[in-house]
Amino acid sequence: MGFTMGLNLLLLVAMVATNILSLYHLSSNIQQQNPKPPTPHHVPDYLVHQLQTIRATINHLTRHQNNPPDHSVTRPTATSIPSDLLVYSHLSPIASSCHNHPELLHKYMNYTPFSLCPPGSDDVVEALILRGCHPLPRRRCFSKTPPKPSSSSLPQNPFPAKLLDDAVLWSRYSSCKSFDCLNRLNPNMGFDMSNEISNFMAYKSELDLPIPQLLQIAKAASSVLRLGLDIGGGTGTFAGRMKLYNVTVVTTTLNVVAPYNEAVALRGLVPLHVPLQQRLPVFDGAVDIVRCGRAVNRWIPAATLEFLLFDVDRVLRAGGYLWLDHFFSKGVDLEKVYAPLIGKLGYRKVKWATASKTDSAGLKNGEVYLTALLQKPVPK
Repeated sequence: MGFTMGLNLLLLVAMVATNILSLYHLSSNIQQQNPKPPTPHHVPDYLVHQLQTIRATINHLTRHQNNPPDHSVTRPTATSIPSDLLVYSHLSPIASSCHNHPELLHKYMNYTPFSLCPPGSDDVVEALILRGCHPLPRRRCFSKTPPKPSSSSLPQNPFPAKLLDDAVLWSRYSSCKSFDCLNRLNPNMGFDMSNEISNFMAYKSELDLPIPQLLQIAKAASSVLRLGLDIGGGTGTFAGRMKLYNVTVVTTTLNVVAPYNEAVALRGLVPLHVPLQQRLPVFDGAVDIVRCGRAVNRWIPAATLEFLLFDVDRVLRAGGYLWLDHFFSKGVDLEKVYAPLIGKLGYRKVKWATASKTDSAGLKNGEVYLTALLQKPVPK
């Protein structure tokens, strides 16, 4: 209503201005008492310009009124935006990456407030986070949770004989409905505790760094290990092993086709459900060691990896350690791209070991593994 009235007023003003200019032009050409034969009169350029501008404005406004622009192609209309998304957007900024995926964002925020969150929204959550939409907007609905487990069923040992199936909502996952199924599907996914208990303890190749050796290195350098961060830590085995040495480690992990976060929590450890693209939710200089698991590899764009490494530097205290554990890339890229990129940190190389990646993909692409333990310098 207001837009139409304003448009009509603009048209009226434009037409009045046209008439005034026309009268001014005609009044300057009134013939004298002894008229002479009419001769062509030169119209001043500034009048021509003004008349052309007004005419173009009228034509544009008329077209605008008759054919309002269609914004539905490039952005959703206000009526299609979930109401709670509009409410939340006034309370807190929404990550710019979320706006790049409006269909997923609207599906995530399309719910009835103060009721159960819609089924299937967990898949949307993972899809948004994987696309860098983080932190997600908060919602005013109740997430479904598993039944309360008995206190005796929750182990204190981070390496229990078996993870508790009843503590997982398996309807979220299509491939399996139990941890035994996941173990049969792939015993190396990290859910088989009988396999995980030996990890980080044995020295099988130059690429391995057993935790006893890590602790010995830190002790020899008079560097205390108390707090750590495991980036892309799967089911939390590194955090679980360090817990037995009284070192607190939190694990970032995603639920890609399997309940990784649930598994970390079932082991009495802390999972952080955050993507690699976003700033680490840790304060500056707070941790003694950061481990980058196999989720950190050549599939991450070099610029993104560079920001990640410098964010790691931010959270590490002086004298702390960065452990790149089985980072893989093409051999030529390690020499020309990743080694110089890592070198920008200026860290001391405590360990730097490489070996060929011998699986089918590694042989096909000429890939290599890198395991590096680097120490952040102490300011002088």
